Amino acid sequence: DLRSGESRALVADGAVNLDPRFSPDGRRVAFVSTSYEVRWHIFVVDLAGDSTAGPPARVTADSDSHLPRYYYSVFDHYLAPAWSPDGKELILVSNRGHIWGSGGLCRMEARAGAPMREIRSEETTWKARPDWARDGKRVVYSSYLGGQRNQLWLTTADGGDPFELTYCECDHTAPRWSPEGGRIAFVSNEDGNTSLRVVTVPGGAVETVTAKTRRYLHPAGTLRLVTTDGLGRPIPARLSVTGADGRGFAPDAAWRHADDGFDRTERNFELTYFHAAGPAALTLPAGQYTVVATRGLEYGRALRKVSVTAGATTTVQLRLPRLLDLPARGWWSGDLHVHMNYGGAYRNDPARLRAQAEAEDLHVVEDLIVNKEQRVPDVAFFRPGGRPDPVSTAATIVRHDEEYHTSYWGHSGHLGLTRNLILPWYAGYVNTAAASLYPDNTAILDLSHAQGGVSGYVHPYEALPDPAAPDPLTHALPADVALGKVDYLEVGGFSDHLATAEVWYRLLNTGFRLPAGAGTDAMANFASLHGPVGMNRVFVHSGPRLEYRGWLAALKAGRTFVSNGPLLGFTLNGREAGDEIALPAGVHQLTARVLLRSMVPVEKLEIVANGVAVAQIPLSPDGAHADAVIPLPVTRSGWFTLRAWSSKANAAVLDIYPFATTSPVYVTVGGRPVRSAEDAGWFVKWIERLEAGAAAHGGWNSEAEKKLVLDHLAAARAVFERRAEEAGR
Repeated sequence: DLRSGESRALVADGAVNLDPRFSPDGRRVAFVSTSYEVRWHIFVVDLAGDSTAGPPARVTADSDSHLPRYYYSVFDHYLAPAWSPDGKELILVSNRGHIWGSGGLCRMEARAGAPMREIRSEETTWKARPDWARDGKRVVYSSYLGGQRNQLWLTTADGGDPFELTYCECDHTAPRWSPEGGRIAFVSNEDGNTSLRVVTVPGGAVETVTAKTRRYLHPAGTLRLVTTDGLGRPIPARLSVTGADGRGFAPDAAWRHADDGFDRTERNFELTYFHAAGPAALTLPAGQYTVVATRGLEYGRALRKVSVTAGATTTVQLRLPRLLDLPARGWWSGDLHVHMNYGGAYRNDPARLRAQAEAEDLHVVEDLIVNKEQRVPDVAFFRPGGRPDPVSTAATIVRHDEEYHTSYWGHSGHLGLTRNLILPWYAGYVNTAAASLYPDNTAILDLSHAQGGVSGYVHPYEALPDPAAPDPLTHALPADVALGKVDYLEVGGFSDHLATAEVWYRLLNTGFRLPAGAGTDAMANFASLHGPVGMNRVFVHSGPRLEYRGWLAALKAGRTFVSNGPLLGFTLNGREAGDEIALPAGVHQLTARVLLRSMVPVEKLEIVANGVAVAQIPLSPDGAHADAVIPLPVTRSGWFTLRAWSSKANAAVLDIYPFATTSPVYVTVGGRPVRSAEDAGWFVKWIERLEAGAAAHGGWNSEAEKKLVLDHLAAARAVFERRAEEAGR
């Protein structure tokens, strides 16, 4: 209620209900809901005179498209309803009949069982949000047709040829006509953050709508936050301010972010946060708040309970103690998998991305340029010659490289590219000119290496694959490892860390030396995201000065550990990750030196040898600290890593659970290679399933392409078959 400021639930059925639109007469509301089979449908609810609602009625038909959609369900979805001026019809967005994108513009009567017809076929990505002009003839919507950014476009209610209405290297979204039809309100991110604007039609004059006065529902005060290190020196940080009711708050101008994977059994709302380069001031309702300051993984967290008084300013200093100074030891952190812009609400740029990294105490940021359906948001930022972005500093490097987006073979990251981006970004995309499974990742990895790239597989596994299952496998990591094409694996990433590590261990057990990398896959311009930047990071031992090519070389050499919270130190007879210890045949005892410093407690700290935990390290009472010297008997060739983890999530790391691992220290006894017949046989079955799927694929452009890919797979399978035989000798 606009007069009283009070609100109440109109529909509260436990489903996701959103995009409400009043009918022109105000007697009905159309909205999107998941209440039917947890699928997106349009519902209409009648309002009584006292504004109470009757039972919602679903007006869109449930249909199984039987289409091979990768990002969307086989069941069609329906989004963003908009009423006709007479209140009889709806224009909406639906992907009915489409494989790619969130759908085109469709029109139907606002009743159950009414036929729906598409009036505009276009890919769109969730932001079209059409609106019907009061004259009944024109429709405005947001589109990135022919470009990388969403702009406002006009078409007719019958689906005539559209034309662009606004032009900006930014996003213009959520358009709404004024009642008289001469203006359109919309949301713009031209200034980075979102703002409300109005454009005249015709005319083109744009005005920014600003709040001249604010009327607070409750008495308010000001909270001023200052973050410092343990010596009292100001530092940038990530801040979270949460009220007693669980809601998050931020300064008016801040980019607000939220954890998209929060546990609803623990909290009713997403955990929200913002980055601050210096002191931050918030206007808050008087009351009690929990304030948390975080800066990456090398600092402890600062948590304070704060009382805000109406009409007063409360200043709080948050000191973040240093756990370890890893750069002083030659270790530099990096996130190998970030997307500066990926269709989010904000408009990011390299300077803002660097500031995000500085607040997270991150030294190398790999912005992986990648397609978002047909568009490629950051393609203009690639710099031939292999140079970092000009915003880079001596302590923070911003790079623009590439994620190759072949969902069939598995996504791959390509770092340090010097000449060009590798096009067309993907293979195996059904109903496109890229339907062929060529180029396979083997070919793409070769193209990357030819221009000095360092390449790895990214966000691999949510669960351990089962090569014995009957259906084809479509992830080529083991094949490309066997062919010597893979420089690192995102053991820490947007995947299940332990499941990914299990595959990694099996590869190590067959004698391959594969370094651990890490990348968050953070969409850094999203409001709600898997992140933030640097949540999953790799620490690389590259020397006293941060230098990008040397850092990449050390990554490729395996001088790394990866983490989303725990910091690790691990040497074996004085040798570190990536090193080899050569011993004569016989029985030996090695000495492991272990260190743990963690911003969060962990349940387990263990040494893993050849895929098996062989030593459990005692932890401090708080589970966040350990120093130990451990004797390890060795009789055969193998590898050793240090691993820290917990079985349950901890909101402080914003990930599925705390996890860290070093890359291996390799041990060769009597000159014999590391071999496992069981693990090699496991990968033989895996590649046989890859071969079966590729052989049956119907989208090849030529028999020559098909033969080349099948030859790659056969060669990889032969490597594992040979190593299985060698294990028995």
